[in-house]
Amino acid sequence: MQISILGCGWLGLPLAKKLVYDGYSLKGSTTTQHKMHKLSAEGITPYHLELYESGVQGDIQSFLSGSDILLIDIPPGLRKNPEINFTKKITNIISNIEYSGIKKLIFTSSTSVYEDQEEFPEYTEDSKPNGTSEAAKQLINCENALQNNPNFKTTILRFGGLISDDRHPITMLSGRTDIKNGEAPVNLIRRDDCISLIATILKNDEFGTVFNAAYPEHPKKSEYYTKEAKSRNIKAPEYDKNRPSKGKIISSVNLDKIGFEFKYEI
Repeated sequence: MQISILGCGWLGLPLAKKLVYDGYSLKGSTTTQHKMHKLSAEGITPYHLELYESGVQGDIQSFLSGSDILLIDIPPGLRKNPEINFTKKITNIISNIEYSGIKKLIFTSSTSVYEDQEEFPEYTEDSKPNGTSEAAKQLINCENALQNNPNFKTTILRFGGLISDDRHPITMLSGRTDIKNGEAPVNLIRRDDCISLIATILKNDEFGTVFNAAYPEHPKKSEYYTKEAKSRNIKAPEYDKNRPSKGKIISSVNLDKIGFEFKYEI
């Protein structure tokens, strides 16, 4: 079976390596020319592709050709560039997917499609996405455009905050003061669990569904990040206790249905 991964970055590359190890044939895209040899060295057929609002730069038809499954793992980048039309970038390639004949697709989305609120609501896959931020609206639009297309079956992965040993929010939060939402619950997931979940979806042929994916423990942000700072011997962040916190709890009913179990604590 051949899989094309659009976006072999922090998550996509180790995922691709895992899938090569599992016996899949892999094509992978990168936006940087110098990473091409790195993909090749891992047994991944490399493609230099860049998505723009005006179209795609690179041979996307060759990238998609012959593959059974497409996995889209591209960060929207709206925090740095809020004016970006990420929805347009994704919808631009739908005609290419249709032409390629690919019938199964995985789209990595985010739990930001659910709104933070003062009462910390619990969201499952049965909850209607209600996010009002620009990033949330664009992700919801992307999800709908892919899910509603009758030419392929799309599974949506709504990941919580992705962490690993070498990438953790505490390194950015350390020493900061007056941070809001300290009472809000965390919704995090380790990269290795993300990879395991995608491998499980592929193995079980779970297409045409939605998965919320966050580790099922949700300590307060202030408590969690203080603990993480102490474990690294760095200065803990300080939270504003005068303003009410907004947040949410991300739960999943569909992970239980496929028997997925988290292996890595946050």
